[in-house]
Amino acid sequence: MAKEKQDYSFWTKYKRFAGTEIMLYVIMIVGIILGIIIFS
Repeated sequence: MAKEKQDYSFWTKYKRFAGTEIMLYVIMIVGIILGIIIFS
């Protein structure tokens, strides 16, 4: 029972981390595109 709970907490942490990582990538890509549009 304890092992299942540990796996559950690991997966929730990983999903949250993956979500923030994807958000960072999206913000970076949008920033690069905006920079190209502004400077070109």
